[in-house]
Amino acid sequence: MKKRKKIHTKFIFVTGGVLSSLGKGLAAASIGALLEARGLRVTFQKLDPYINVDPGTMNPFQHGEVYVTDDGAETDLDLGHYERFTSAVMSGKNNYTSGKIYFSVISKERKGVYLGGTVQIIPHVTDEIKTVIFELASKDVDVAIVEIGGTVGDIESLPFLEAIRQLGYDLGRENALYIHLTYVPYIKTAGELKTKPTQHSVKELRAIGIQPDILLCRTDRFLPADIKRKIALFCNVEEDAVITAKDVECIYEIPLIFHQEGLDEKIVEKLNIWTREPDLTSWHNLVKTFKNPKEEVNIAIVGKYVNLKDSYKSLNEALIHGGLAQNLRVNLRFVGSDELTPDNIEEVIKGIDGILVPGGFGVRGIEGKILAIQYARTKGIPFFGICLGMQLAVVEFARNVLGWSEANSTEFDSNTPYPVIYLMREWFDYRRGCVERRDEGCDIGGTMRLGAYPCRLVRDTKAFQAYQREEIFERHRHRYEFNNKFREAFEEAGLQIAGTSPDGELVEIVEVRDHPWFVGVQFHPEFKSKPLNPHPLFVAFIRASYERKQS
Repeated sequence: MKKRKKIHTKFIFVTGGVLSSLGKGLAAASIGALLEARGLRVTFQKLDPYINVDPGTMNPFQHGEVYVTDDGAETDLDLGHYERFTSAVMSGKNNYTSGKIYFSVISKERKGVYLGGTVQIIPHVTDEIKTVIFELASKDVDVAIVEIGGTVGDIESLPFLEAIRQLGYDLGRENALYIHLTYVPYIKTAGELKTKPTQHSVKELRAIGIQPDILLCRTDRFLPADIKRKIALFCNVEEDAVITAKDVECIYEIPLIFHQEGLDEKIVEKLNIWTREPDLTSWHNLVKTFKNPKEEVNIAIVGKYVNLKDSYKSLNEALIHGGLAQNLRVNLRFVGSDELTPDNIEEVIKGIDGILVPGGFGVRGIEGKILAIQYARTKGIPFFGICLGMQLAVVEFARNVLGWSEANSTEFDSNTPYPVIYLMREWFDYRRGCVERRDEGCDIGGTMRLGAYPCRLVRDTKAFQAYQREEIFERHRHRYEFNNKFREAFEEAGLQIAGTSPDGELVEIVEVRDHPWFVGVQFHPEFKSKPLNPHPLFVAFIRASYERKQS
């Protein structure tokens, strides 16, 4: 690849060492928040070293949630952090995996693009990586923050690290900045902070040709000056480039900690960018609200991936956002749906102010979720059903209000006499019509409805009260739809259709009329919630839950 010259966008490359789960995604997002606070326009990219083409088919227990963008890309959960912390809008070009890179290279080889040459990791794979990174460059983007997944030293991440090493030369040193996140443990028995893991991690990075410009040191306390001096000396960085990445109670405090440590000032100095002084007032107020709530509200999340909280990362954050908007602390109680029974539900749900049933796939735990939905409906507990949660709310209503005891989704029982949720054959015709009309966010992968789709709201509904507008765009990730064959029977019995596709064919939102707050949505509103701009449905749900607590 030829050297790029006079490129407007500057690049920050974020790597991690010592061990996984140090928080590279949150660090990258926080850097973006700080640069935005200085008036810069930012974007992000996550480069993941695993061979899967995307995380869409990966088990949430292994990978965490699948984050969906407006254009229908199934991506890494870190893209959720990027969108929550900044105004940047993510798409498919913001997340690449080794699988996607190799797939592209192999496809080109099969088409003869390489003219019969021997296809190698260097230069062909690394050039492909550099090409997708350069896709971020734009006159509308001042800084692109590129996070390399995995840990330095892992064999699978070497092509990505080699690519960004080359980019340091291609771009020039004032246009490329390397930030390395590492670990400084405190050994309690010795009463000391240990810098050796950081030294070894930087040594590993330098061995492949990358000298970090800034070190983010993850630790449980602020690093004293002597420790910073020691790290700077042994890692060949400036002392003021050793930044404490301190553990925090609230993740939205991370930008404030980084600013306190001088990170944003160091970044703009290294990249030679002129910016205004940062305005972090909103972040200060947010953290103050988090630490000093007026009261608490307890929400039960009834799902089957509860053993790994990252499986519902965006959902957890959206609930917290809904509480912050009202100066409330939201306590989350994770309830395994496959362990919920009629005998233990009273005890399990005791002290709960609201119940949420999230999305998911597969039959395991379905009856427990339906039991939780019935309990919320009959006891007047505020209920929020998302995607599968909405579909099961329809099944529960059919069974226990309409009296159709064998009602089900065809996902779980293909022979049910009451397929109230089913795989629409007409969906493919609807999809074709969307594409022909060029509707916003109309892309779809396989048989799933993916990405942002329009929804028309019905007035005098809880949904309309929350949004305060008639048309919304929300992100979807599902295959099954509400069966319009049974629509009239549901509405007559009290399950209101509160939102549909613009042509009225696809049911998007259902509500139980005579209930304090019972709302099910076919889409995933959690993907559009931000701490500084909470999603209206989560605000409404938390408000209803708090009002029940007060009554």
